[in-house]
Amino acid sequence: MRKRALILVLVLAALFSGAFPAAAQSEAEEKAFREIKLLIFDESWADALSRLEAFLAEKPADSRLAPALYYRAKCLEEIGGREEEALQAYKEYLGRGDRNRSLSQDAEASIIDLAMKLYQNGDRSYLPEVEERLAHPEKEVRYFAAVRLSSVKEKKAAAKSIPVLKAMLAEPDEELSNRAKLGLLRVDPEALAAVPDRHADRSSSRRSERKPKIFHIQILEALGGKAVLSLNLPFALADLALSGISMSDRALLKERGYDIDRIIRDLQTDGTILEIRDEKEGKVIKIWID
Repeated sequence: MRKRALILVLVLAALFSGAFPAAAQSEAEEKAFREIKLLIFDESWADALSRLEAFLAEKPADSRLAPALYYRAKCLEEIGGREEEALQAYKEYLGRGDRNRSLSQDAEASIIDLAMKLYQNGDRSYLPEVEERLAHPEKEVRYFAAVRLSSVKEKKAAAKSIPVLKAMLAEPDEELSNRAKLGLLRVDPEALAAVPDRHADRSSSRRSERKPKIFHIQILEALGGKAVLSLNLPFALADLALSGISMSDRALLKERGYDIDRIIRDLQTDGTILEIRDEKEGKVIKIWID
């Protein structure tokens, strides 16, 4: 009887010996993770990263492991100068089956941004990270990759964004459609000519209601000839694109007689129409705002 009682005590002791420490560990883990999230909320990226490294070394529960990996990647990205580590850290998070969908989309967008930064810093090996995401199952990721890729100076690489940019034009969201137009304008302006503007009637209606400034571009075969491209954009969006031209490109355009800052000022004068004649191509480009 005593032997059986002793065995029962030993069994119960074995069962409960890990229960209370585990509960205590879970509580401490939750407290540590909560403190890390507060550091991230305060954008204390270096401190948060240090705490996350220690937290992950303790092998946390799966429910906290996945978000901790995501937050670690975010800290590496925000600290700056550690783009390659951040990109790989996001990939580690995306490799988990228990990842969160919203965080996954953000991680994909961050990978695109990081890859573009590394590419712009001279490492072309990261450009495929952007190109591959043109076929991503999530359309939000495809669209973001296409818009970012359209800004690449390598025309062959940038042209890969065209099919996705054209798909974006069919979206009911006008802002999204405008981003696609800007992308196509950078890569292949004539690709817009064959695509009907779904938002034209709506834009015309809004213009009659509150008359916002609209940026117009027409490319004609010759002065007075047939228009091969007609594009209308809200001026705020076009101004952002023009203002984003790099200093080196501005200098090059200035050498050819086109001062971007002066062009923007002149265009805002009612009735001003800028005409650029391309003798080589035999085309005339007309730009105005109304």
